[in-house]
Amino acid sequence: MDTREREILLVEDNPGDAELARHAFREAGVNANLRVASDGNAAVRYLRGEGLHADRPEPDFALLDLRMPGMDGFAVLREVKGDPTLRSIPIVVLTTSTADSDVAAAFKLHANAYHRKPVAFGDFVELAGELSVYWLDTVVTPRSG
Repeated sequence: MDTREREILLVEDNPGDAELARHAFREAGVNANLRVASDGNAAVRYLRGEGLHADRPEPDFALLDLRMPGMDGFAVLREVKGDPTLRSIPIVVLTTSTADSDVAAAFKLHANAYHRKPVAFGDFVELAGELSVYWLDTVVTPRSG
């Protein structure tokens, strides 16, 4: 039985949305540390273990907003999926956009999944539970072994 701490990285520039996600995962009963990177640059530094993040645990998966100032989610996907040491980390896009062009671009950059950010809290709780079951309990990744 896997007893290690489970880790989720949320890349979200909106503090309100980040807090909503934190509450949704808690309400869904997800037993994982939800770490937040407030922009794309912070996410890449965290994933690479740079600076203050040198001893960071690798996330089981990352939730990535696309629309952020500076380094947006597409640039994060390019960096992470282009780095042989990081590309196996599952990245789930979680954004308000349902534009076909955004979905296509995210998958072209090797996003592992694409979800529309729920508006209603109950829907967010449901999605948090589904993501947890799939990415933490069902899928086997190099980190989960």
